[in-house]
Amino acid sequence: QVQLVESGGGLVQPGGSLRLSCAASGNIFRIYRGRWYRQAPGKQRELVASITSSSYTDYLSYADSVKGRFTISRDNAKNAVYLQMNSLKPEDTAVYYCNVQPVAGGSEYWGQGTQVTVSS
Repeated sequence: QVQLVESGGGLVQPGGSLRLSCAASGNIFRIYRGRWYRQAPGKQRELVASITSSSYTDYLSYADSVKGRFTISRDNAKNAVYLQMNSLKPEDTAVYYCNVQPVAGGSEYWGQGTQVTVSS
């Protein structure tokens, strides 16, 4: 079993920054794919950013709404995935969830969610 612990959410003013962290522990050797999703009140959960490992590099992808503002990264030694969020907007307000897949095609695990609120 794999456990995920998220941290870094909070209240920030428009234009501010936050860094979300997702630490994986338990029966995990490495992270094949890490993803960040978010869900705003009354809306469906949406994929925000994804990082997928390969033989030579990581593949990164972002939702159009966050391109140029958010950056996903990983720390293989810590089995952690991060989401650096800059130039935050009120529409970024949501609960952010970490999703980790240790092995390609294998099980996926979810974090408990962390609230991000962007408001003046």
